[in-house]
This record gives sequence, structure tokens and C-alpha cells, in this order.
Amino acid sequence: MSIVLLSDHALGDIIARYEHDRVSGVVALSLLPRSRLGDVVPRRQRLEEPEVLEMPAPWCDAPARRLDSLVQLQCTADERPGGYAQGRTLRNGGTTLALRLVDQSTEPGAGGPGGEAAREIRTRLLGPHGLRVTHHLRWVPGEPALRVWVEVENTGDRPLDLEALSSFSLDGITPFHRADASGRLWLHRFRGGWSSEGRLESAPVESLHLERGWQGHSVNVERFGQVGSLPARGFFPCAVIEDIAAKVTWAAQLAWPGSWQMEVYRQGDCLAFSGGLADREFGHWVKRLEPGARLESPRALVTVADGGLDEACDRLIAARERALPTPPAGEEALPVVFNEFCTSWGDPRPEGILAAAERLRGTAVKYFVIDAGWYADLGRLWFSAHGDWEPGRDRFPKGIEAVADQLRARGFVPGLWFEWETCGRDSATFRDEALLLRRDQAPVTVADRRFLDLRLPATRERLRTRVLDLLAAGGFGYVKFDYNETLGLGVDGAESPGEGLRQVMLATGELYAEVRRRLPDLVVELCASGGHRLEPSLLGEAHMGSFSDAHETPELPIIAAGLHRLVPVRQLQVWVVLRPGASLGRLRYALAAGFLGRMCLSGDVCGLSAAQWAELRGALELYARAAPLLREGVTRRHGPPVPAWRHPTGWQVVYRAARDSSRLLVVAHAFGDDVPAEVDLELPAGDWRILGEMGGAISVVARGAGSASPLPGEITRGGGLAALKPETLVARRLLWRPAGAFSAAVALLERAG
Repeated sequence: MSIVLLSDHALGDIIARYEHDRVSGVVALSLLPRSRLGDVVPRRQRLEEPEVLEMPAPWCDAPARRLDSLVQLQCTADERPGGYAQGRTLRNGGTTLALRLVDQSTEPGAGGPGGEAAREIRTRLLGPHGLRVTHHLRWVPGEPALRVWVEVENTGDRPLDLEALSSFSLDGITPFHRADASGRLWLHRFRGGWSSEGRLESAPVESLHLERGWQGHSVNVERFGQVGSLPARGFFPCAVIEDIAAKVTWAAQLAWPGSWQMEVYRQGDCLAFSGGLADREFGHWVKRLEPGARLESPRALVTVADGGLDEACDRLIAARERALPTPPAGEEALPVVFNEFCTSWGDPRPEGILAAAERLRGTAVKYFVIDAGWYADLGRLWFSAHGDWEPGRDRFPKGIEAVADQLRARGFVPGLWFEWETCGRDSATFRDEALLLRRDQAPVTVADRRFLDLRLPATRERLRTRVLDLLAAGGFGYVKFDYNETLGLGVDGAESPGEGLRQVMLATGELYAEVRRRLPDLVVELCASGGHRLEPSLLGEAHMGSFSDAHETPELPIIAAGLHRLVPVRQLQVWVVLRPGASLGRLRYALAAGFLGRMCLSGDVCGLSAAQWAELRGALELYARAAPLLREGVTRRHGPPVPAWRHPTGWQVVYRAARDSSRLLVVAHAFGDDVPAEVDLELPAGDWRILGEMGGAISVVARGAGSASPLPGEITRGGGLAALKPETLVARRLLWRPAGAFSAAVALLERAG
């Protein structure tokens, strides 16, 4: 047999397995749960189906398994991939198939929390034309996922044009079946759109036309991703493959804010799963490597879970949480934000700002954010006037710094909105073409926006002066950076439009890293028409990301709950828009959604009635007690699927459990039709007490209590915050009685004993 084990590496509870085909030269990487090594099945080596065996030689001798390279790349001059692949994939072309193993080493890294050293496995390969390739796999002790990237260097004497480069490529899915595991493999991915972020799409791979061809000759592949500068548009850069019979799941997430792609690929029995930069076919990307030049792919997180989709996503989230920077003082408590956008709708004025601040004085709100429009003179629109970053003279006659001073005097940390990577049609910057990005020699113009070329020192210096200096001089402790269009396929100034875009996105990441260095106490929120930038690399430079522009829609809690699989909850800022005309039921529906992330209030706080204000105050008190679970915890959603988000039916209950299982936050929403009279759900093992609730509709009931009626004293009616006596011990089932369509309730539970 030509395939041999190169090395196994135990990295926490993951086994990273490297295999080498001594005939083809291919080196492959697969991941296994350490707990399931005993379940790995020896694979067949040849196809055994009658339609193959009955063919004449050599056609009857068809391999069932071909190793798939741990690095996928392609140079323009090399042989193209076969098996009817052109136009569908650049995987396994001539450059990849020519890679040959040089060596493999394990390098120590910085120690983990328990003192154990991190490890980085480097696999060095030599390709054609003097192309030297290093595959990096890095593990930090305690982290349940691995960081992977690829570095290439041109050691030859002629330029090389790359048109594809992967960040990761996993082989051998699934090792728990000897053949092609028919019906067992499912692909989970997450759709992204404006105000509809993170919709889970799950399908058996057969429905995606990813069955092996009968003789293993043809290539079947599903290539997906996005092109442009909104990385969560179309799809989020995260995907999961699950073996539903073995209950083992592989997951990967790219950390990249520009064009990206993932591919699920099959030629033999096994699936291969790769991702990285969007290639020439998909993302218009060609990169010239001059002699001596080097290039690194974006980082990726990869993991394998002894479990399903939720367990795999938990592992990616946990690894990201551990890598987040230390936040400014007070931010660990996840204080509440007030953003006045849904109050003024882009027309902020000092009198309205200060009236809202006076109303909110003394509440749990810490950050008060002045959103879009502060730079526009009266009569100009916020979305076409931005880019010069000078406060509107007639809007703020005493200067915006004076308003910031008055916010601080009322106990708030003032915040300010910018969309600093673009400029509006009515700004002077829009006409300063020397600072702008071009495609085909013309400024890239999308509706009312153009884009600044962040690669230029002059552009960066202008932003430092007009944005960062303004934030520092005004004493702003919070900034919201928005981004409301996409650059599309790419820009001029490099070998290809896609390479131009890659350079701009690298400069974007450097710009946000500079914000943290220059203003380390500044709290940073990222927004991109809502949640279009919810990816790890830019969120790694921020403290929060806007979850969506679904400000006050019925689907808001559905979006927020689904994003728990994709974003650390401590970073997930969720709108709660307050309207005096709302019933208490509608108000609770909005407030309850705020418990699914970082609560961000907006709307007409000055007009709230006494009853509405009491409901808000009670919710804020309960939120402060629940914040530790949002900062660190594990989420599970219960309830039927919701096919139509704009017209939702049914219900959902979200459990957010502390990592030590001592507390549980329950957030329940009923939607339109098909709302049950009651929902009865199992709780984690143990006895539980209710510490506080909102909505008066949730109780904990005894197991086997017949009608599941509540124990005495367990339900507090009438809404608001309620606490039970500590000695009220109850057990094991959660009972929620929805108050009708579009109602909600929240409860904070503590395990007894």
C-alpha cells in the first residue's frame, strides 16, 4: 500500500493525522476526535462495485481513496485540474500535484494557561519553479480548535503568478466508514444577507451533487463564498461537515474580511474540505511572486467535535473567545449601550441627545452613542454627506465636544459614529480622487459612496487627523465604525483586481489594529450595514459587532439566536428599540431579544409611560445579573424551524448556560401562528431555582408532576423582575406559557446545592 502514516499529533482532545502517499508524493491532513480513535474503520483501497469490477483492465482497478493535499495552490503556467473540473475548481491542478515533502517539524510556542507550551507543526513542501511551501498548524493548550495557514515563497529566478491559495484543506471525511458513507454526511453553512444574517442551511451532500462518480474519474465540488469587502454577505466564512451516524463533526472558519471561498470536494470515497482566498475563477485573484517574495494565506480555525453542529460551533467560538484582547476597564461587565440612531434616524441634535441622556441618567446604560448625521449641516442627508468628518456647524453650534462633555456630566461614556473607509457624494472627499480606490481607472462608485484607498500613507494620515484625533480631543470613549457598501470584485493598483482588494483588506486590518494601539481605552464597535463584517479577523480588533440592521422587526430574536453559532456572544450587539406606542407585550418582545447579546437600546425613551419605564428598569436589572452568562457560556436553541423569517411562526426558547453549569438564562419568544398554549422543556440535570424573570410566564416544575403544574410559589405574575426565595428548590422541567403571538419571557435560573 502506498499510503503511510507520516505522523500523529495529540493536540488536546484532537488528533492531527498526517499521511503520505509514497507514489504520488501527496501529503494529507485529517482531524480525529481523540475520544473516537477506537471507532476508526479501515478503508477500502479499491472500488468494489460490479459496474467497475466487470470492466476490462486497467479500468477495473480503480482506487477508492486518493489522498488530498493539505495545501491547494495553482500557478498560471501549470497544468490545469482534470476530471471536468475547470470552471468549477482549481483544486488538484498541476502545481498542487507536483508538491513534494521536504520535512516536518514541531516548534514550541508561548505557554498556555496551565504552563504547557503551544505547538506549531510545520510541514515543508517543495513545488515546481522553486516554489517553497510551508503549512502551519498551531495549537494553544486549552483551545479546542487549531489555527492553520500556508506560507509560500518563490526561491526561483523568475516571477510566478499564483491564482489559487488555500488556508486549510482537510482530507479523509469520514474515517468512520470503509467506503463512501452514503446518506451520512451533511454540510451545514450559514447564509448572510442584509437584516437576515446567519440563516442555517443544512443538506446531505448527495443533494449538493457530491456523490462519488461511479468509477471515481470525475470531480464533484461545491465551491461557495463571497466576492468583495463584506465577508458575511451571501455566506458567512464558516462551514461544518457532519457524519450524522458517527456523530462526529468537522468545522472551519476563515478569518478574512475580503473575498473568500470554501470548497467541499469529492473524487474518491472521502470528502475533502478546503478554504482560503477566493481564487482566479471565483474572486478575480492573481498574485505575482517575484523571486524572493513571500505570501501568507489568511488564518483559519479548524476543529473536530465528538458531537454535532452545536458542539463544533462551540469549539470555534471558545477558541475565538480565548484570543480576544483584554477589554478596557468595565467592559467585562457587558454594560448596556444606548444608540440614538432609531431615535433621530440620522438627524441628531443636541437637544434630543441631552433629553434622552437625562431620561436615562441613573440607569444601567453606560455608553451613549451619537450615530450618523452629526457631521451633516441641517438639510443634508447622513448617507451622502459623510467623509470630511467636520461636525455640522448649524447642527452643533457649540461643537460636538460640548455635547460629549454634557454626556459625561450625566454619567455616560460618549460615543460617536464614523464610516471612515468610504465617503458620500455630498462630501469634498468624494471629489478628491487622489485618495480614492479605482477600478478600470475610474473611482469605484456605488450609489452615493466612494471608497478610500487605505494603502496610501496620505489617506491613513488624513484619517488619523480627522477621526482618531477628533475622538481623543472630544474625550469619546466609544466609537462605532460602520461600512455600508462592498468594493465588489476588486480594484486597480495590483496584478489583478482580486489582489488589489486583498491589499486593501490587509490595510483595513492594519488600520483597526492601529486604533487599539493609539487609543487602548476606546471601546470599538464594528458595523457593516448590520452584520456583514461578523468575521474573526476584524472582530478580533473590536469589542462588539452589530448583529444586524433588523432594528425592530419580528425576526430580530431569530437572527440573534442563530448568530450564537458564529460570533462570541459578548461581541454580539443586539438592538432593543423602545416605542411609546408599543404594548407591554411588544416591549417585552424587544427587551427579551436584548438578552441574546450585548443590549443596545434606542428609540423614544423620553415618551415611555410609567408602566413601560418600569418594565425597562426591571429588564436592565435582570440583564446586569445575566451578563456573566453572556460573557462566557454555551447556547442551545429549542423549538421548531422557522421557514419564513419575515413572517415567523411557532416559537423558540434559547438556553444560555454558564460553563460551570451553575446558572442558566432562558429567553423565550413566541412568533405568529402555531403558538402553543404551553411549552414544556427538559432542563439540565439537577434542581433549579428561579432567581429572576421578566414576563411572568416561566416556571420550573417537578419531573413527573402529571399536568406539569408549577410548584407553589414558582410563578410571579404581572411582568417585571421577580426573585424567589432562595430555599424554593425545584427540579428539572421548564414550563413556559406564552401570552399569545409575538410575546416573550426571560428567566435566570440557578442550580441548587
